Amino acid sequence: MSVDGLSPEQKYELITRNLQEVLGGEEILKILNERDLKLYWGTAPTGKPHIGYYVPMSKIADFLTAGVEVTILLADIHAFLDNMKAPLDLVKFRTKYYEVLIKTLLESIGVPIDKLKFIIGSSYQLTEKYNMDNYRLCATVTEHDAKKAGAEVVKQVESALLSGLLYPGLQTLDEEYLGVDAQFGGVDQRKIFVFAEKYLPHLGYKKRAHLMNPMVPGLAGSKMSSSDPDSKIDLLDEADVVSRKLKKAFCEEGNVNDNGVLSFVESVLFPLRSLNGNTPGFLIKRNEKWGGNVNYTSYQSLKDDFRDKKVHPGDLKAAVTEAINNLLEPIREKWKNDLEFQNLTKQAYPEVEKIVKKKESKKHNQAPSINDGKPIDVSRLDIRVAKIIKAELHQSNPKSYVSTVDVGDASGNPRTVVSGLASYIPLEQMQGRFVLAICNLKPSKFQGIESSAMLLAASSSDDKTIELLDPPAGSETGEKIFFEGYGSAERNGEILNPKNKIFEKVAENFKINEEGVATFKDIPFKTSKGDVTVKTLKEGIIR
Repeated sequence: MSVDGLSPEQKYELITRNLQEVLGGEEILKILNERDLKLYWGTAPTGKPHIGYYVPMSKIADFLTAGVEVTILLADIHAFLDNMKAPLDLVKFRTKYYEVLIKTLLESIGVPIDKLKFIIGSSYQLTEKYNMDNYRLCATVTEHDAKKAGAEVVKQVESALLSGLLYPGLQTLDEEYLGVDAQFGGVDQRKIFVFAEKYLPHLGYKKRAHLMNPMVPGLAGSKMSSSDPDSKIDLLDEADVVSRKLKKAFCEEGNVNDNGVLSFVESVLFPLRSLNGNTPGFLIKRNEKWGGNVNYTSYQSLKDDFRDKKVHPGDLKAAVTEAINNLLEPIREKWKNDLEFQNLTKQAYPEVEKIVKKKESKKHNQAPSINDGKPIDVSRLDIRVAKIIKAELHQSNPKSYVSTVDVGDASGNPRTVVSGLASYIPLEQMQGRFVLAICNLKPSKFQGIESSAMLLAASSSDDKTIELLDPPAGSETGEKIFFEGYGSAERNGEILNPKNKIFEKVAENFKINEEGVATFKDIPFKTSKGDVTVKTLKEGIIR
């Protein structure tokens, strides 16, 4: 159905669908009975845009389909004021980068952008009239209200800068100076929206309506963020990178809460596939022995099946990976074929470009080095098959075990190992079992007892379940764990300096995959007998 064929009620339904909250809905409907709505959405050009931007873009697609005049504010002044996230000399390049990328994103999903316009904040926020209104607002607003309004948006730090208090007021004035009827944003903006409704009338201006999207969890289970590389997928990430990140994403079987993978399907994929009256569909591909392929035409049915464990996380991730790569491919292609776009990326994010060049100059699978000139990767760790000869409770700490462990040292002498596993693994299950131990960490004292190795265990995302790693049957005590594509595990006597935190850095890439196999960057832990596994845990972390 065309925009001209939509009634005001149908436009309102399209404008407000899938939102978490609407303030001033009656005023919006009143305007729609007279003319098209005017609305703005603002974004501060700081970190690189990621797939989280599809969440507001899918709603902007709804707005444009409903005939809304949409203004996208590229808030360059806000970007600088938000705890100086972006230096001023880079903001102008990042502002242009955002405009190009957002236009490319919308065009890639077939959204007409003839009623879309971009405005740079500094084009009016530095004028005399705007600044005078800002001073008038400052003479009215209390410190308490300004701080409260920005609590969910402005970075909260000790000894906060005054700029953080100005942020909500500037966003409030934007509604007047952009000449809109409504502002759109995430529900994390709610306090600023309420602040605007209260204080704009104090300056003699009308209050606006506010439309709020739900917040979508990141892939790690928290808010999707440009500053957390594990929680987001860059809009220019290659297909293999998307696949790798989705494999690492938090997606616990049966868990429909704080599930970033499932939320992306709800907030982006289904809305985009229902544009222009199309019937949405989301295909889960499965082997026939697991029920075969199934096409979901509603999100609720997919959610119900995932909650009831009729859809496996691995199958959901595979489907979302394919969908995201289909969305990103037109953006990747434009970037690859547009030299100006490539140069703009380098100007906007020179530090990212330096990192990429540094990685490209290194050999395959070699990680960045620290000041000793050696790589930081799994080849630095001496991981062996070990056997617990005897385990007992720590005399001073009932949450810890003290174990005598044979790690296959040439001397034939076992080592003493302290581990905080007593709250999770029964003492009888510790006796005589084969485990994995890191044998070249500097010995440390725990509650007065020196520990000379570290047992590797896997935990669920909520830390409620912790299990020791299990080497495959037939593995021999002292056998080195190896990783395909990485060097020998022989350490030549190197003891790792704890100050360099090499284990901690490497362990960031340790995971338990969907099959219960221990991995480093998706590469299995192996002995001569096969893969290292965990018997009862799927999709966990290793520590």
